[in-house]
Amino acid sequence: MLSDEIPFLAPEVAAARLRPLGGLALLDSAMRHETLGRYAFVAADPFATFTVNADGALLDGNRLPGPPLTALGSVLDRFRCDTLPGLPPFQGGAIGVIGYDFAHHLERLASPGDLDPAEPSLRLNLYDTVLALDLQERRAFLIASGHPAEGPDRLARARERLGAFRQALSRPSRHEADAGLPSPGLDWRSNFLAADYRAAIERVREYILDGDIFQANIAQTFSAALPEGFDPFALYLKLRRTNAAPFGAYLDYPGLQIASSSPERFLKLAGRAVEARPIKGTAKRSADSAQDRALAAALLASDKDRAENVMIVDLLRNDLSRVCEPDSVEVPVLCGLESYAAVHHLTSVVTGRLRGGMTATDLVAASFPGGSITGAPKIRAMDIITEIERTARGAYCGSIGYFGFDGSMDLNIAIRTVSFSRGRARLSAGGGITVLSDPAAEYEETFTKAMRVFAAFEGDRP
Repeated sequence: MLSDEIPFLAPEVAAARLRPLGGLALLDSAMRHETLGRYAFVAADPFATFTVNADGALLDGNRLPGPPLTALGSVLDRFRCDTLPGLPPFQGGAIGVIGYDFAHHLERLASPGDLDPAEPSLRLNLYDTVLALDLQERRAFLIASGHPAEGPDRLARARERLGAFRQALSRPSRHEADAGLPSPGLDWRSNFLAADYRAAIERVREYILDGDIFQANIAQTFSAALPEGFDPFALYLKLRRTNAAPFGAYLDYPGLQIASSSPERFLKLAGRAVEARPIKGTAKRSADSAQDRALAAALLASDKDRAENVMIVDLLRNDLSRVCEPDSVEVPVLCGLESYAAVHHLTSVVTGRLRGGMTATDLVAASFPGGSITGAPKIRAMDIITEIERTARGAYCGSIGYFGFDGSMDLNIAIRTVSFSRGRARLSAGGGITVLSDPAAEYEETFTKAMRVFAAFEGDRP
């Protein structure tokens, strides 16, 4: 493993300069925070791709034996290497998206009618070279492992890759100065009429009253045709400014781009320390400071939102207990207030210590998808979600992040996330439904969550 400190570049500038190399991945902390928003990582030109479709796992298109997460663990083990001390935590590995529908590889679930068996539900690129940015200290480190070369060739490749990336980062990109959006907005259409969405909420409440579940997360999905020449990266540049979040991301695949401004961490694994940060409970923000404080106070005092959050904390504690040491799972923060550009959220923190012999992929297998975007009990809630939403969720409510070659992992919950494919944009927004839910208020909450993303499509410049 080799590293080279270079002059600091803002994440969006570095991403624009590495974008021409192909396979761009930006894990972005646009909302500065001393812990949650300290680092950003930019990678491009992957040396391999790992995907999963209905038939199983593939590495560079070649089928791998075993269950998908077992296959992923084997691939990560093949390239395992220690990180360099004193540098940002991700120094090479797999970056990408685990779609919500990957859950069909983990559990027996009802299947939406539009689930395409040929479409990958998991997409990871393997990167040997990463630009790791310490946003707090404004330092930038190029780090190269030399993979997939072996022996003395690996060190030579690492040196060559550092040089190539230094050169690419030294060349200004037109995307830094000209990232205009070609349209003042899009014609968004939902898969729900307002009355149908409210009826869906009532249906979930009936399931709760009948004792099937305690809670389910129901979303509406918006889609729109993209004008010719639309640049998803330009949209992301605006989104990160207008809806800054600690777990943002931009991923570029052939035929698919994903832009995320997620406020929620799903799972982090550092050494054997595990952290989850489930969000449940949302209130819109106000430009008037007194009213904004009142909205935050009302959220903190809401019995409905607190009950929603506590149920998901209990679900996560159970999930983590399957792979963590006995009695190590704790809740250091319960229903804490976090404020973002458009909304206040109630966020809890659940921690644990991974048992010996367990890995990042075991942690994902025990916990995916996150309880905050499914419900409780999780499996029954997911079947009800499928029955009511009637569509595959894709990236939405899955996870975006990294698996390090050192065994580490950090994944978000892919909310406030837009997918671009086949000339269309797709955005979903939902909320947790309990017996206390008001259908009209739940419908309004979906727009509160989506409004900043919609706004990023408006205007001609980010």
